[in-house]
Amino acid sequence: MTTLYGIKNCDTVRKARKWLDAQNIEFTFHDVRSDGLNKKDVCHWVKAVGWETLLNRRGTTWRKLPDADKEGVNEKRAIDLMLAQPTLIKRPVLVLPKSTHVGFKPAEYEGLFK
Repeated sequence: MTTLYGIKNCDTVRKARKWLDAQNIEFTFHDVRSDGLNKKDVCHWVKAVGWETLLNRRGTTWRKLPDADKEGVNEKRAIDLMLAQPTLIKRPVLVLPKSTHVGFKPAEYEGLFK
């Protein structure tokens, strides 16, 4: 089963969903803001892609965090932050039966679904 995790009003997530629909690829969309997240999924993603890749340090959510929360971030702290504020996760997260991918680039998606 293919699941796309993201936020419904995120432009990149919209592009990924549109691309998957255009290719007639069946997937489930999971809105991390309204549907929530569980620690098991986030830990799986961190294991697959690394917490540095998964943690979005360029977004407004990161910039609005108190400096104390941003200092000394390690894997455990990053997971806690992402669970508390799902918008800290780079989007979208595409989970396939045997792999996990972060972000959306049409060429990469084409390679994944060949």
